[in-house]
Amino acid sequence: MKLKINSSGLRGELTVPADKSISHRSIMFGSIAHGKTTIKNFLRAEDCLSTLACFRQLGVEIEDDGEVITVHGQGFEHLVPPFEPLDAGNSGTTVRLMSGILATLDGLSTDVIGDASLSKRPMLRIKTPLELMGASVSGQGEKITLPITVKGTKLKAIHYDMPVASAQVKSAILLAGLNTPGETSVREDAISRNHTEEMINYFGGHCESVKGHSSVIGPQRLEGRDITVPGDISSAAFWIVAGLIVPGSEIILRNVGINETRTGIIDVVKAMGGDIKVIPDNELTATIVVRYSDLNETVIEGEIIPRLIDELPVIALLATQAKGDTMIRDAHELRVKETDRITAVATELRKLGASIDETEDGMIIHGKTRLNPVADGVTELTTYHDHRIGMMNAIAALLVDSGKVELTGEAAINISYPTFFDDLDAINHSII
Repeated sequence: MKLKINSSGLRGELTVPADKSISHRSIMFGSIAHGKTTIKNFLRAEDCLSTLACFRQLGVEIEDDGEVITVHGQGFEHLVPPFEPLDAGNSGTTVRLMSGILATLDGLSTDVIGDASLSKRPMLRIKTPLELMGASVSGQGEKITLPITVKGTKLKAIHYDMPVASAQVKSAILLAGLNTPGETSVREDAISRNHTEEMINYFGGHCESVKGHSSVIGPQRLEGRDITVPGDISSAAFWIVAGLIVPGSEIILRNVGINETRTGIIDVVKAMGGDIKVIPDNELTATIVVRYSDLNETVIEGEIIPRLIDELPVIALLATQAKGDTMIRDAHELRVKETDRITAVATELRKLGASIDETEDGMIIHGKTRLNPVADGVTELTTYHDHRIGMMNAIAALLVDSGKVELTGEAAINISYPTFFDDLDAINHSII
């Protein structure tokens, strides 16, 4: 696919897709709750559909009429052995969170597989705490990659200090704790996204969460609920950056989720001097307006990292258009995402002339840099089968005003944002 920019900039309104993290959890919580859960505005992207398919394999009745998904939950105790391995596709959220549930199913041994990309990602981080609780998690090699086998048992409660802040690992432990006698708790030095804690309480359970310490006392009985999934700020991030760096742009984004554990990108944009307005619709969502801006360098490190870990690739692109040197630190987690996102970001943006130094835990981005291909002929940007690298490349290509750029592997974007290019076309009218 070839991309170019409309000289008048990007202008228009978009309603961003539903939040991926909440869509995953809505299926999971509906499945382990008792009674009916209805889900509106579910994200029908590949990752979330993997979660839906896995819980159907576990015996949960899930209806989908194209508008509303209805989950008929009967609690942990009615999950049944699948006839074949559960396929998590490309979704780390699916396999890690689901493993916490599988670990509680006494006597049930479940195999979990994934695609080539997911099969490279480490599962040791969930094996360690779940085995401390008494389960068995076996996989491939020292890093415990897929396929894995989760053998459930009658678990014991633990108090676990997280070596690295991770919402997926924290969630796996808390989900296991919901079906385990006693108090199970997790402590993080930096606060990761808290959707699991919030949804436990919303489904009628009880989860205490104070300053990075979250705990549940099990076993708990959850009750089905009605959920309307808000828009995903991780998807909105690409349009936020596009509006800030493409001259002449003004983009209005509707229904964006503003959970405070996810809004680090807004803080960074403000620190860089970006023209961004956040207009709350209610406690959960807001309308965000961004306009082309002169940007300055910043330092991104420490406690803010878990609040924007998924947005760091496109934030790196943003930094190429800021004056001075922007530093990203404490982001080791980027090395073990769908691909090594530190190397992938640096490699792809350098093809367009960006000046980026890799570090062990982040990047130094030297700005401001005009982006154009540095090689003759057609410059090929690739996704590495990583949806966020693909969307970052597509936005970067909009700044190119000479040479030819082609994006390959764009199908990976369907993992989280199937309508991405339709939305780009709606505000740009320049896909050829």
